[in-house]
Amino acid sequence: MSPESQDVYRAKQEIGGRLAAVREAAGLDDSALAERLGWQLTKIADLQRGRRAPSESDIREWTAACGEPQTAGELAALMHDPDRRHVGWRGQLQTGHAPVQRAWREAEAAALAVRCFESSHVPGLLQTADYARAVLRQYAKLHRSPLDTDASVEARLARQQGLEEPSDRQRHLVLSEAALRQGAAPPSVMRAQIDRLVAATTLPAITLGVVPLHKQQSLVPAHGFCIFDDRMVTVEIYSAELRLGLPEEVALYRRAFDTLAADAHYGEDARRLLRAVAGSWV
Repeated sequence: MSPESQDVYRAKQEIGGRLAAVREAAGLDDSALAERLGWQLTKIADLQRGRRAPSESDIREWTAACGEPQTAGELAALMHDPDRRHVGWRGQLQTGHAPVQRAWREAEAAALAVRCFESSHVPGLLQTADYARAVLRQYAKLHRSPLDTDASVEARLARQQGLEEPSDRQRHLVLSEAALRQGAAPPSVMRAQIDRLVAATTLPAITLGVVPLHKQQSLVPAHGFCIFDDRMVTVEIYSAELRLGLPEEVALYRRAFDTLAADAHYGEDARRLLRAVAGSWV
């Protein structure tokens, strides 16, 4: 299956599931909805199972019949633009990691508010050169992409320009203590990276929080993510970068971020935690 057809297939599957959920919320079974719409029962089944792509009029009629006409626009957007929601690393990394880092810099610079949570890595905005080099090499090996490590590190560090100065832009970064206890790099690199985080707790352009491990948490982290201006969420998985922009998706991730951030330590409490973790890397 080609990358394009994979994206369309995923979009049909997602929309089919959403249409089924709308029908179920309305208390209708397949037969009742087919009768209400004047459609064949097979059409209802094919749309819900992703075997058939709905037209815009199909989506409008379906959601209206179920009393949810306001969801039609969101579902139509999923069908028309699936490639923007699931962007495979294979295509993005054809020339290495440096172009991806430059794209991140542009996205961060354009956003008034960036909220990021990381459960397995130090956020890119605060990585040291040695830590970034270790992580980028791991992922270049995983994806068998061009090894442009020096250019990638340079591009990643360029994202950090301006963090030393006060700004009206909001940069709220939260990471799990677990991200600092995983061996992404040798002990000496980990200690230096944590020292960088200690210093970052005083940066005027950054709010940095650390969620401790040995504390009951209000929400167990599932994965890292970034929210840009409460309009788009990015989630990095091994195969692709997910870009989520539906209002309910963004709202869900904002609730998740606020919950995780509320459990984090800040200021001197964060510095004590960071120094303790640094001392464990011997």
